[in-house]
Amino acid sequence: MKKITVLGAGMVGRAMAVELSKKHRVTAADIDTKALELLPEGSGIGKTHLDVTDHEALASAISGSDIIISAVPGFLGLQTMEQVIRQRKDLVDISFFPEDAGFLDSLAREMDVTVVMDCGVAPGMPNYIVGYHSERMKIDAMEYMVGGLPKTRVWPFEYKAPFSPCDVIEEYTRPARYVENGRTVVKPAMSDPEKIYFDGVGTLEAFNTDGLRSLIRTMKHIPDMKEKTLRYPGHINLIMALRDAGFFGKEPVAVNGTDVTPLDFTSGILFKAWKLGEEEPEFTVMRIRIRGKEEGIAREITYDLYDEYDAEEKVSSMARTTGFTATGTAEMILNGIFTEKGVFPPELVGRNARCFEFIISYLRDRHIHYRVSSRNF
Repeated sequence: MKKITVLGAGMVGRAMAVELSKKHRVTAADIDTKALELLPEGSGIGKTHLDVTDHEALASAISGSDIIISAVPGFLGLQTMEQVIRQRKDLVDISFFPEDAGFLDSLAREMDVTVVMDCGVAPGMPNYIVGYHSERMKIDAMEYMVGGLPKTRVWPFEYKAPFSPCDVIEEYTRPARYVENGRTVVKPAMSDPEKIYFDGVGTLEAFNTDGLRSLIRTMKHIPDMKEKTLRYPGHINLIMALRDAGFFGKEPVAVNGTDVTPLDFTSGILFKAWKLGEEEPEFTVMRIRIRGKEEGIAREITYDLYDEYDAEEKVSSMARTTGFTATGTAEMILNGIFTEKGVFPPELVGRNARCFEFIISYLRDRHIHYRVSSRNF
């Protein structure tokens, strides 16, 4: 039994804490006491009120832990990662902060710790999958599409978020990067919309977002790479209207003598509109497609994921698919399956067949299934 601290007790953080508490001693830490109160009674999970920007308090909170999982909002992710590394603690991170953490690699090696970042459903599992297959075939192209959506479509947004609205807005505003003919192309977020049909779901709308992240740097040998987000048709037009009208602006606006940041105001409104109910049915859908040559044969490999809210455990699909990728990676580190030191995106972990097979098996044991199909062409 190991000691684990989960930083962040939101919907995903709670799911991770509960899952890990079945086998380990877990403490959940959050600045929001109401979030901590939602942890189930009798789970044995410790609760710590913590502001991660207070570095001394953070150091004290994690001092006795064997590994840390960070599920803090993205704007706190990088500084939290650096402070955890400085405390010589292994870390699995799902904060999905926008900055490049590559500069922390040398510090992590100096502190003799293992850090795996972007370790959720996406980014996360597509990275594991691409890393695994890149060692076994010459990949010419990869693309993935992913979305988490409520089963009941409620006007106007037909969307619910299991995490901070400001992180979703960041996804909608950060320029989207993809790779075409070996060159990085930058387009506005939400560009190139297209309709895609998924069995059991229906027609969804896919659009560019900045989900490739580290793959652009680590998989330079793949000439074509793209990531798109999935939403119900019509959602994107509403978001673009808000964006173009200035509701995501970061410069203060004077309202009745008070300076208000449009982004803060919008996040506050959307927090209510997008709040996913604790027992609200929702689902996660993802398709990852890889094309290339394996042993000289042109092949296309597809991974399909469809996962729903777990009514028995009362855990959302997005919390399961995101959180359990992270908890599985933590178990991988604790069990000595992945022992390299430094800061790693999942694709560099997935190159190791044992690591890849461990995470796929771990998720399958928790009824998260990636269906694999392939065809020669």
